Amino acid sequence: MKNGSAQPLNECQARFPLLRTVGLRSGLLSLNFFLIILALYQLKPASRSLFIESLGATQLPFVWIATALVMGVFIGFYHRWVQRYSRVRVVRASCLTIAGILSAFRWFSANPGPLESTCLFVFTDILGVVLVEQFWSLTNSIYTTPEGRGWYGVVGTGGLVGGMVGGWLAALLLKHTALKTPDLLLTAAGIIVLIYFLTWYMSRSGMYCEIDEAARPSDAPAPRGWRILGHSRYLLMIAALLLLAQLASPLVEYQFLNSVEAAFTEREARTGFLGEFYSLLGLISVAVNVVATPVVHRVFGPIAGLMVQPLLMGVCSWGFLLTPTLFFGGATRISDRALSYSINRASKELLYVPVEPVVIYQAKAWIDMFGYRVFKIAGSVLILLFTQWLPFRLGVGQLSWFTICICAVWIGMIIAIRRRYHLVHRAGR
Repeated sequence: MKNGSAQPLNECQARFPLLRTVGLRSGLLSLNFFLIILALYQLKPASRSLFIESLGATQLPFVWIATALVMGVFIGFYHRWVQRYSRVRVVRASCLTIAGILSAFRWFSANPGPLESTCLFVFTDILGVVLVEQFWSLTNSIYTTPEGRGWYGVVGTGGLVGGMVGGWLAALLLKHTALKTPDLLLTAAGIIVLIYFLTWYMSRSGMYCEIDEAARPSDAPAPRGWRILGHSRYLLMIAALLLLAQLASPLVEYQFLNSVEAAFTEREARTGFLGEFYSLLGLISVAVNVVATPVVHRVFGPIAGLMVQPLLMGVCSWGFLLTPTLFFGGATRISDRALSYSINRASKELLYVPVEPVVIYQAKAWIDMFGYRVFKIAGSVLILLFTQWLPFRLGVGQLSWFTICICAVWIGMIIAIRRRYHLVHRAGR
């Protein structure tokens, strides 16, 4: 995102009328994000259902660890490609490559076994990160700061609606057509081809004309990120909030998918339920983002917004501990993901407002590229330790003790950051 306010028409704006209308640009970007998440939510229920069928939900921590490790290797190569080629070309090449791999996977593996299901799971999670990162990388480059503050909510809502429609569409296709779970790979591939053509159109229309291809700081890793965190107690506390959520997320998803496995033994019914669940998750995210988040921020402020997710996660985890059913497993998962994508994300971004943009970028790069993966692995190892590796083993429901403890520490960190946020905010004025 470029700093600045309204300026006279530059060369790109003079050549491409589309660039002069920020609402039209935002509408196209919102549609782009909608299609990305729509495709992803065709793949998520399919990949989860096929993995459960082949290996069982108890093996999920292993595939999460594998995903984190493969992602660490892949991101290094990806950044080299972005530094060598323009981002628009990389996005278009990625779309065609992903669509081709999904199509080949479907045609050559009609009934995926353990290896194929594991590869699909890892590939789905990686392509989700890649497509979303590419989207925001391009988006951040074509907005001024005032435009971004005014229109990012519209663009982001496109993704939330995509999740809601994507899950519903997956369930609808399985219930009312002859398609089976593996066929959702082809529907996702078709949507990604649409993303390719939309990206081509936006590029041809000058949407990305303002990108400076010679200097792309948002695509390079920031090796100083961990040092910046070490020298800023405020940023360190923000990082702790984000990483605690990442530590709890595998525990919650593990409980939810084990509950789904117990409730649905037939593959298509399981995939259909997951599609409907992800659709409900998206619907709640949109509702919270549009209705609750503005009210909470206006009346109570961003710190109160941060409190919502750990409080509800703790309550739902307590419910799952007492009654380990699909209802409480689903409720806990919704309190994790739906709130993370809506009120928690908006509140978190407000914490960064008093901090210099360059410092924010370097800290975020370290958290996104390293911290998230380390804590995801830590959460997975925690599950394996207490369910498979130690002499004494906990049941799926008893893992809620860890989630409750994490939420308690999380709430404590929010209380601790409250005073420092106000100090930093006043100093930044």
